Amino acid sequence: MERGPLALQLWISLCLVLVLRARCFYLPGVAPQDFQNGAPLNVKVNKLTSTKTQLPYSFYSLPYCRPERIIDSAENLGEVLRGDRIENSPYEFKMREPQLCTVACRIILNAKTAKEFKEKIDDEYRVNMILDNLPLVVPIPRPDQENSLVYQHGFHVGLRGQYAGNKDEKHFVNNHLTFTVKYHKDPMTESARIVGFEVKPFSVRHEYEGEWSGKTRLTSCDPHAKRMVTSSESPQEVEDKMEIIFTYDVDFQESDVKWASRWDTYLLMADDQIHWFSIVNSLMIVLFLSGMVAMIMLRTLYRDISKYNQLETQEEAQEETGWKLVHGDVFRPPVNSDLLCVYVGTGVQFFGMIVVTMLFAVLGFLSPSNRGGLMTAMLLLWVFMGLFGGYASVRLYKLFKGTEWKKISLKTAFMFPAVVFSIFFVLNALIWGEKSSGAVPFGTMFALVFLWFGISVPLIFVGAYVGFRKPAIEDPVKTNKIPRQVPEQAWYMHPVFSILIGGILPFGAVFIELFFILTSIWLHQFYYIFGFLFIVFIILIITCAEITIVLCYFQLCSEDYFWWWRSYLTSGSSALYLFLYAAFYFFTKLDIKKPVSGALYFGYMLIASYSFFVLTGTIGFYACFWFTRLIYSSVKID
Repeated sequence: MERGPLALQLWISLCLVLVLRARCFYLPGVAPQDFQNGAPLNVKVNKLTSTKTQLPYSFYSLPYCRPERIIDSAENLGEVLRGDRIENSPYEFKMREPQLCTVACRIILNAKTAKEFKEKIDDEYRVNMILDNLPLVVPIPRPDQENSLVYQHGFHVGLRGQYAGNKDEKHFVNNHLTFTVKYHKDPMTESARIVGFEVKPFSVRHEYEGEWSGKTRLTSCDPHAKRMVTSSESPQEVEDKMEIIFTYDVDFQESDVKWASRWDTYLLMADDQIHWFSIVNSLMIVLFLSGMVAMIMLRTLYRDISKYNQLETQEEAQEETGWKLVHGDVFRPPVNSDLLCVYVGTGVQFFGMIVVTMLFAVLGFLSPSNRGGLMTAMLLLWVFMGLFGGYASVRLYKLFKGTEWKKISLKTAFMFPAVVFSIFFVLNALIWGEKSSGAVPFGTMFALVFLWFGISVPLIFVGAYVGFRKPAIEDPVKTNKIPRQVPEQAWYMHPVFSILIGGILPFGAVFIELFFILTSIWLHQFYYIFGFLFIVFIILIITCAEITIVLCYFQLCSEDYFWWWRSYLTSGSSALYLFLYAAFYFFTKLDIKKPVSGALYFGYMLIASYSFFVLTGTIGFYACFWFTRLIYSSVKID
């Protein structure tokens, strides 16, 4: 009697540990760096991003100030796929040495450059920079809470506005940046570590006397007169033949935040207690619902099996109806069994990738400070999990008495990746057509193809060979030579209706978390609640398994033994709801107007939904596979 409460306590304890670990523990991804007074600080520039277009561009795609030589930082595979382009910048800092109104450069716009600035301002592009691996943020006071700030990633290229008494809308560029570098000082060595990088952008029309030269002093902002830029200055308009002078200030502030906790501001900036309670409440509801379903199923099955095993005569057995009557057909190979084997093997490969990635993320190895690490890890794990994918597909193929294991291995190696790669290639062509930095270079594309053909395909064949050499799985009952006729089914047992109903519960287990994931991807925010995500993933597995088992049981009781594909499609149909929710999110939460940006969104969400279909379908299939073998091996078949 005490096992139930004990198991519940262990489950709740695991949930709390994962949640606390997700919020408090991470491996920084880079080693701490100590800076002495006067040490140079290298500010790097990253891509220009916009939530309205979803197309990243290089910082130097606009006529910003340039250093003497532009040097690209070494980027990993994940960074390149995300469109990151990290380069050096003309902004030069020295540790704990404030600067006031330092001139970066002076440019004269022409018609082309003025148009480029205006387009980026209209699309609300933001400039992203990095200092000591910390992204640049703009602190913004929260209107609903006093003394509370939210942090916006990067600063806007500019803004649109009107002069007083004039109805014409103008474009203004943010050409003055007031940087704040926060540091934590070591009292023993007097060295310091950077723990914050903030900026306040201004648009100011700088003024000076006489002709411009390298030594010209500005009258609009002067370090000698200690005249600082304020928000009351006349803004810098963007027009043809307009002169723009880019300047910046640097201020250093000592902080009590230690280096190990410096990412907390970024990771917890969207923390809202209402959202957390909503997630936990949803997870607990789904958990208890799954428990109730499991309890009902166990009691019903126990009664059925006991009743069938107590039958004494053949006449009594013939009078019975239900799932036992189809024992001679329930393990008959399905239509398109080769395709089912391929999808099951691909699902196993995907499941292995997700599980290992989740474990690494929960343990903190895939911190956002390790830029591009999550995507790189997922790609590599997908490649190496091909070993298990090939094994699973051929093991099922051999159960269906198949002999051409190489054909199945080839289909497993190419079917799912080819579909995803084709969609990705088309989307990449659209991005390349927009001259965006998000376009994957030819060298990276070649690396992806090498990972696919050079590593994934051979591993799938190795796994398939091992799986085919093992003895075939034996069915618990014999299959009749002549198929049994399936009686006419009730309307609610129609395959389409049953499949669509089966996908609702698995989607309900993840849709709240899905909102945060979509927000982090498409609104360029950090996602780091991997503890919650891991719990949601566990509940998704349980939900997919149990809803498939329940509907499979009802199907067999209706003497319909075509359960192979329906078990896969029942839980896999949750991907349809995921795609519909993605469409709902697009029209209600995003402000995307351009056709190319819309195509990118729905293209990538189609890939995500297809992957979700393969994952959930495989979970449901194996649950039903285990369930049918269990119940038919538990009854006495004469």
